[in-house]
Amino acid sequence: MAETTSASVSSPTAGDSNWRENKLWKGTFAVAGIMLTLVTYGVLQEKIMRVPYGVNKDYFKYSLFLVFCNRITTSAVSAGALLASKKALDPVAPIYKYCLVSVSNILTTSCQYEALKYVSFPVQTLAKCAKMIPVMVWGTAIMQNRYRETDYLLALVVTLGCSVFILYPAGTDISPYGRGRENTVWGVLLMLGYLGCDGFTSTFQDKMFKGYNMEIHNQIFYTTLSSCILSLTGLIIQGHLLPAVEFVYIHKDCFFDIALLSTKYKNIPSSSI
Repeated sequence: MAETTSASVSSPTAGDSNWRENKLWKGTFAVAGIMLTLVTYGVLQEKIMRVPYGVNKDYFKYSLFLVFCNRITTSAVSAGALLASKKALDPVAPIYKYCLVSVSNILTTSCQYEALKYVSFPVQTLAKCAKMIPVMVWGTAIMQNRYRETDYLLALVVTLGCSVFILYPAGTDISPYGRGRENTVWGVLLMLGYLGCDGFTSTFQDKMFKGYNMEIHNQIFYTTLSSCILSLTGLIIQGHLLPAVEFVYIHKDCFFDIALLSTKYKNIPSSSI
């Protein structure tokens, strides 16, 4: 009787140990996958925007076309995920809220790509550490969150550290669009636009998740679908659609880079971009 009791007590302990070990390995695998995807995504971004293609050393200049390709791929995949899981494609929230997230997301990604013309990807990655301040500001304005004074102080210190690194060493960074302090200023301004819009995007997405019983693929589908329409409209108005298509037609390696970038983009959670 005592042996039976002892076995019944030790069995759950062994089960808990296996469960924790499996959870640890799954977590490690997920983190490694996200990191690998983000690194590949970053390298491809910098290659497309800063490395010339072909014997004539042509640079790809149509950042909105990258946004369009990324979003149309993600929209198709999210729609497939909803259909495969037999979940409704109907919008859960009002359409204008999806569009609001879409506009800020387009501005975020456009500023991110354009900034790569003037600052390197490592500098841009470090600058993202300053995202804390816009997230806190938007969190206070939209979500009515309250933060302690020490939180604002720590965010300010991190932002100042990033600013020093960007403004001084980046001044000698070689850019395909020129060199010097002026390019650094443009890069910083674009990064500020990126951080501000990205802070709004993530905060408003969080509010939508909390305000509606929303499947993540539902929000991704309608947000990226809106982005497809808006970015395509922007390309047509600017007259960049045909030149962008012609560029990737001439430079097949650029086409494959954009295709791979779009594939990597759909694997990254929207809150990470």
